[in-house]
Amino acid sequence: MTLRITRALGALTTLAALSLGLAPAFAGDGFKEVKVDEVASMLGQPGVKVFDANPPDLWEKNHLPGATFIGDKKLATLLPADKETKLVFYCAGPK
Repeated sequence: MTLRITRALGALTTLAALSLGLAPAFAGDGFKEVKVDEVASMLGQPGVKVFDANPPDLWEKNHLPGATFIGDKKLATLLPADKETKLVFYCAGPK
């Protein structure tokens, strides 16, 4: 699980949204790119946790309601106890 989370954080700079635990979009890594409307329909659903990896100023202006701001917190402290939870990470992408 830690390796996949680490990969997700590295991929955040190149992808707008990722989901862990869904059908993989990239061979063998367990990730799937998710469209904005798909993420919107997942917000607040049981078994899904959405994380915002934007800088604080973008979080303040544009975060999705119900998303968890990662900020400078250790990701491991924010993860749900249920290992079957789908984890969605998003950011504005590289500038």
